[in-house]
Amino acid sequence: MKSMFRMSGLGLLTYYLGIEVEQTGNAFTLRQSAYARKLLERSGLGVCRACQTPMEEKVKLSNDSTAPLVDTTSYRSIVGALRYLTHTRPDIGFAVGYMSRFMAEPREDHLAAFKQLLRYVAGTRDYGLVYPKRSKGELELIGFSDSDMAGNVDGRRSTTVVLFFLGACPISWQSMK
Repeated sequence: MKSMFRMSGLGLLTYYLGIEVEQTGNAFTLRQSAYARKLLERSGLGVCRACQTPMEEKVKLSNDSTAPLVDTTSYRSIVGALRYLTHTRPDIGFAVGYMSRFMAEPREDHLAAFKQLLRYVAGTRDYGLVYPKRSKGELELIGFSDSDMAGNVDGRRSTTVVLFFLGACPISWQSMK
């Protein structure tokens, strides 16, 4: 297939910067299963009970929390690692961004929300992006939007996200087991 990614004299690309690449005749898949496993082990959640959602519904965390402080360095390390994981896992993007707001003074309730997210990652470790081969001239525009009106409990600000794909957009994020 002409559109396959090859490295000069090394064959098909299979792994790059922690991203696993699987190429077939009709699609290619990007995922970070090994990276997610290492992140979970480093966080002490290598063996944990998985959960179905990245965040609890309608969770309202605040900078004014009175819960005890947690180690800022380890909290920021988890944030950075999860931010890198969002390259192939758009399903965790909102949760990671939301919990990134508390990096200045992370509290135990903020860390508990991160543990929920890590338990979700444990259950969906093999998810990735699938980019199907498209016929020439077959462009498709797909758009998504979401917002929470005055959802920030600290400043009553809203969060709005708009995302558009044109052409060869990922059709799914799925488990590749």
